[in-house]
Amino acid sequence: MHGEGDRVDHAQLDWPPGGGIMLGSERDPGEDNPWSLPPGTFGAYVVTDDPDTLLARATAAGATVVYGLRETDYGSRDFAVRDPEGNLWSFGTYHGEPRKG
Repeated sequence: MHGEGDRVDHAQLDWPPGGGIMLGSERDPGEDNPWSLPPGTFGAYVVTDDPDTLLARATAAGATVVYGLRETDYGSRDFAVRDPEGNLWSFGTYHGEPRKG
């Protein structure tokens, strides 16, 4: 899905057994967006069936909460944290769009 200009707001790479990798272009640091990461840093979305328990484990291990558990408009229950090295991790129940073809 494209945003303004050539920016990619969402791209998804699927593989046959299920799951995949979700990608997007660099975001403007001025945007109110926790996914604003400069090239060369890391951010990932990881699918989980139990985000509540995982958030408790992540914070107990020293992660900093970017946003707590929330229900999204695309049907996920998710949260985001930064690890001690500053990498952004988002965990949620969204499994991605179904494979086509």
